[in-house]
Amino acid sequence: MLLLLLGIIVLHVAVLVLLFVSTIVSQWLIVNGRTADLWQNCSTLGVPSAFQCVTSSTNEWLQSVQAMMILSIIFSVLSLFWFFCQLFTLTKGGRFYITGFFQILAGLCVMSGAAIFTVRHTDWQPATSDAAFGFAYILAWVAFPLAIISGVIYVILRKRE
Repeated sequence: MLLLLLGIIVLHVAVLVLLFVSTIVSQWLIVNGRTADLWQNCSTLGVPSAFQCVTSSTNEWLQSVQAMMILSIIFSVLSLFWFFCQLFTLTKGGRFYITGFFQILAGLCVMSGAAIFTVRHTDWQPATSDAAFGFAYILAWVAFPLAIISGVIYVILRKRE
């Protein structure tokens, strides 16, 4: 049982790390050497180590992606908090419903944010053949199924002595 709990905690922390990195890092979209993310657009100034960054657009859809990613982090942190609370207060045989609910909500929020970005990114950056999604965008999509899986595991999991 201890090994199972350790595995679940490691999965949850991995989801949290993926969510933090995908929200913070400036690699959601790469166009002609410029990187764009949820917060700023950066381009190199001839020298690879010199960047010029400007604030991202104030489009409503971009703000909704920002909100969804932040909500996913909040729900995942709340889920981890509730897991530790329920671990010590839940009666024997009880299920971790609250923990699973918040983790599934985190997964749905990251899916919504990444899906909105997928559909609307051409409104923000013109579509060119050089455009590619960055690794932070991919990490957001990887975090989605992992969050859903860990949420389902929490719902199925029963507390034992």
